Amino acid sequence: MSSTIQRFDTRAWVLFAAMAVLWGIPYLFIKQAVDSYSPASIVAGRTLLGALLLLPFALRQRALRPALSRIGWVLAFGAIEMAGPFLLLGHAEQTLPSGLTGLLVATVPLFAAIIALTGGDRSVLKPSRAIGLVVGFAGVAIIVAGPGLAVGGVGSLVAIGEVLLVAICYATAPFIVAHRLDGIPALGTVTLSLFAVGLFYLPIALLTQHEVPTARSTVSLVALAVLCTAVAFVVFFALIARVGPVRAPLFTYVNPVVAILLGVIILGEQVTMGLVIGFPLVIAGCWLAATGGRIRAQAPVSELPPIAPG
Repeated sequence: MSSTIQRFDTRAWVLFAAMAVLWGIPYLFIKQAVDSYSPASIVAGRTLLGALLLLPFALRQRALRPALSRIGWVLAFGAIEMAGPFLLLGHAEQTLPSGLTGLLVATVPLFAAIIALTGGDRSVLKPSRAIGLVVGFAGVAIIVAGPGLAVGGVGSLVAIGEVLLVAICYATAPFIVAHRLDGIPALGTVTLSLFAVGLFYLPIALLTQHEVPTARSTVSLVALAVLCTAVAFVVFFALIARVGPVRAPLFTYVNPVVAILLGVIILGEQVTMGLVIGFPLVIAGCWLAATGGRIRAQAPVSELPPIAPG
């Protein structure tokens, strides 16, 4: 895949807008799916169906064989990028509003910057990026301390911890891709990972699914698998090919806006004062921590803003 940076033409903007929506709506679908599906059932259904939909593309591009050659790291990627986060998100959204969940996941660049620092990347200490870390975590603190979470008590705090753990996982997974899966087709890695995670969770799903799923929850689960998993990855690869790997991930800063708006409009979720104050701080902090306040023409893969599918 070429890493040449191209200009944002009409097609690129369409792909950009599509990704902002496709990875901004998972939190709404998860919130609706957990009404009658267990978190494990959601993970199993989403990953297996997504894998089946991506399989023809992976076979056509002959992307599976290279991925199989590094199956250990592919499984590690699947565990950190999908197995843990997908389950934690499902469990957390039994308590948290979908919009707040989407916003907390947007802290991925903050944790990625910290991970890069521990790995010896001193660029994280540049003033603009350091300020971004402080501002971003200040926003999270304001949101966590907001009055809207008092109703949930300890349960809300646990759920927030789960989502922040998801953000840490999403921040860690790209480093596996950059350092252990370099040169392996992304489509092969994603397809095999989805299959592995789905097969792992299938027996757990059968044991934990006690309710008869409602029609709304089932539609949400299918939409989660088709739109937010299979279609989203295909569109994302097209966006990278169009504008390059540096600019493509910038849509992640729009995802929380979509998540919060859908939560308010469709689910009737409340917008608390803590969210109003903390939201712009989190987004601004993430942007500064990930980019240093500007879009660079070139950057190593390890410095790219990580992708955080819901």
